[in-house]
Amino acid sequence: MGVPESFLDTPDVTVDRASLWSGGRGSLLGDRRAGQQGDIMTVVIQIDESAEISNASSRSRSGSENSGAAQLLGIPQVVDRILPGDGSLATAGEFSSSSSSDGQGSVRRSESLELRVAATVTDVLRNGVLRIQGSQEVRVNFEIRELLVTGYVRPEDISRRNEITYDKIASARISYGGRGQISDVQQPRYGQQIADIILPF
Repeated sequence: MGVPESFLDTPDVTVDRASLWSGGRGSLLGDRRAGQQGDIMTVVIQIDESAEISNASSRSRSGSENSGAAQLLGIPQVVDRILPGDGSLATAGEFSSSSSSDGQGSVRRSESLELRVAATVTDVLRNGVLRIQGSQEVRVNFEIRELLVTGYVRPEDISRRNEITYDKIASARISYGGRGQISDVQQPRYGQQIADIILPF
């Protein structure tokens, strides 16, 4: 029994639709990682760092110089008779100097931050690197928290869950802050800020 000619001319569209495996992004096992302009990925920000730097420096210097003119065509002897007291040109000048400085410095820093934000692919470079940008704004009563993330990522650094950690973002700029009544109260008044700049003490 031969196969109908119409069946041979028909593409395998029916077989692809009925298969459990497909290379499309919408399939069950398809790759849904961001890779095109407009795609969305999740940026995971987990910062738990601490640093402690301490240094000390010490410097000292001392010096002395003596100068005189014991014999200079007999002029010192003539001048010595004119000078009052025990003045003499034999030791016309004596200089001494000393300086010392001590310095100490220490820096102690501790940061802990855990955030997640959705970012959009805004551009795809020629080498395949993705430029991403994400923002998040949360308002609770009269306080607003803002989170901004920008940078460049490689498609192969994106996990199968379509997530990427902040340490794999090149030229990453992460800004997290807020504004509102609480933030305003925590800041010194403008007059106090001006006084801190102008007053020398």
